[in-house]
Amino acid sequence: MFLSPDQIRRVSSIGGGPIGGGWAAHFLARGYDVTTYLHDPAEIQAFQTILNTAWKSLTDLGLSQRASLDRLTIVYDVKEAVIGAEFIQESAPENLQMKQALYQTLGEIVPANVVIGSSTSGLMMSDIQADCSTPERTVIGHPFNPPYLLPLVEIVGGEKTDPAAVKWAGEFYNIAGKAPLLMKKEIPGFVATRLQEALWREALHMVANGEATPEDIDIALMNGPAPRMVTQGQCMAFHVACGEGGMATNLDQFGPALKLPWTRLVAPELTQELRDRMVDGCNEVAGDRHFSDMAAQRDREIVAVLKALRESRIG
Repeated sequence: MFLSPDQIRRVSSIGGGPIGGGWAAHFLARGYDVTTYLHDPAEIQAFQTILNTAWKSLTDLGLSQRASLDRLTIVYDVKEAVIGAEFIQESAPENLQMKQALYQTLGEIVPANVVIGSSTSGLMMSDIQADCSTPERTVIGHPFNPPYLLPLVEIVGGEKTDPAAVKWAGEFYNIAGKAPLLMKKEIPGFVATRLQEALWREALHMVANGEATPEDIDIALMNGPAPRMVTQGQCMAFHVACGEGGMATNLDQFGPALKLPWTRLVAPELTQELRDRMVDGCNEVAGDRHFSDMAAQRDREIVAVLKALRESRIG
C-alpha cells in the first residue's frame, strides 16, 4: 500500500517554526528534496534563521552525500506543498481545530499511499484525524527540540490508523537518521514529554517554595543526572548503580523511599509570584546573552556530545 521507506526522496514539511524549520533542515541534511509550506511570506526571515543555525551544526556533524540547501523549495499554498510528496511531516501550531481542518484538507488532496506524520507534542492522533477522509495513514511523529539534532521521534497511531502505517513510519524515520520509539498505546504527551513534565512540575514547586532558584535547578541537573542520561536512561542508571543486584537491589532497598514526601506530582498553582520568580531567575542566568547566541551554544554542545558518543561507540 505505502511506498517503500527506503525509496522516499521527496518530503513535504508543513510549518516554518522551530519544529517545522528544524525538520526541514534535518531532511535536507539527509539528502531529501524538501518542500516547505509557510503560512505567510512574512515568516521567511525567521524560517531562514532557523535553517541557517541548524545547518552549521549539521555540517559539523556530517552531511549526507546528497545534502544541499538547493534541494529546498518554499511555497505558500498547502496544495502546492504536497505535489509529488512521498512523505509529509506536519508541524502546524498546537491548535486542535486548526490541525483537524488541515488534516481534512490533506486527506482529500494527498494520495492515500503517502503517510502523514504529525509533530504535535501533546495532542492525540485520534482527535487530529477526526475529520480526515483517509485517517488510516496518519500517525504521530513527535520529535524532541531541536529536531535536527536530537534523534528521538515518538510514533503512535490513532484509533483509525492502520498499524502498517505506524510500522512504516518507524522504518522511515530510522532510515532518515532518527531514533524511533514505537509506542505501545496512545496517551497524551507520549513518553518523553510526560517524563519531562514531571521534572518540570517538581522544579516549579521548588521555586514556588523558595527551596531553589532556576539556576540552582539547572546546575543540579547539568552536573548530576544529565551527563549520565546521555548514555543511560533513568531505568538502566538505577539498575547499574546497584551493582550485581541490579534493579532488584534498587527496589528492595530503596522502594520504601517512594512513599517519602519527596515528590509532588500535582502541579503547583501558577501564581503571578511563581511566574515572576521563574522569569526573573532565567533572565538572571541568561544575562546579556541573546537567544540566538544561547541556541547556538546549546547546539555546539549537543554536537560535541553526539560526536563523543559516536567516537566512543565506534571505539
